[in-house]
Amino acid sequence: MVSLEEIKKQAVPKHIAIIMDGNGRWAKQRGAARVFGHQNAVEAVRAAVEGCGEAGVGFLTLYAFSTENWARPRQEVNALMSLLVSTIRQEVKKLNENNVRLKAIGQLSDLPPTAQQELQDAIALTAHNTGLTLTLALSYSGRWDLTQAMQRMAEDVRYGRLQPEAITADTIGRYLSTSFMPEPELLIRTSGEMRISNFMLWELAYTELYFTPILWPDFRKQHLFEAIRSFQQRERRFGKISEQVKSE
Repeated sequence: MVSLEEIKKQAVPKHIAIIMDGNGRWAKQRGAARVFGHQNAVEAVRAAVEGCGEAGVGFLTLYAFSTENWARPRQEVNALMSLLVSTIRQEVKKLNENNVRLKAIGQLSDLPPTAQQELQDAIALTAHNTGLTLTLALSYSGRWDLTQAMQRMAEDVRYGRLQPEAITADTIGRYLSTSFMPEPELLIRTSGEMRISNFMLWELAYTELYFTPILWPDFRKQHLFEAIRSFQQRERRFGKISEQVKSE
């Protein structure tokens, strides 16, 4: 088990993104319906938020619901949306107590009206907080984000607000829904799956990837700290050689 004291505070990732995976399998192992896994995943979210706050992480982004997830059985989708509403309502007070600012990215207009309203209210109520920024990726996919960014850029080019030759990688980043946050330095995926599942495709270009067999409902602070310690033991070269990095 890794404790908070074993983490180097000066080398904590500024931004951690998490693909929360394994709720259905966790429930199946217990002979229960998939929604039981989603319900028990709330404690893992609390642990991740609290752990990031304690470690000094500035941004935490949780992949909560992808655009592809709409294809799941209607009963499960409805249960997830209801759980989203009840969880936000229940947790907003604690977010304020812990100085956490809530944000959301994705095709939020696809969410049920009650979920949209609850989300908007929570975002407004926590907007003044200056600690950890917690972002929920809802009805989100990396390809969607790149597509909407290209569409907006094309419109600006059409009306003369942007010159094609002025487009750079930084320009593209400013058109993404994630423009308010730094790119993730660490991506964690639970449940043993080793793929990024259409998540932050542009932003993950140089992100360190960490895969754990822990199913998301069982994820706790020590698992987060293990991932951070693994990150701190790696050498991030960004295309350079080791000697160059060490001389900087």
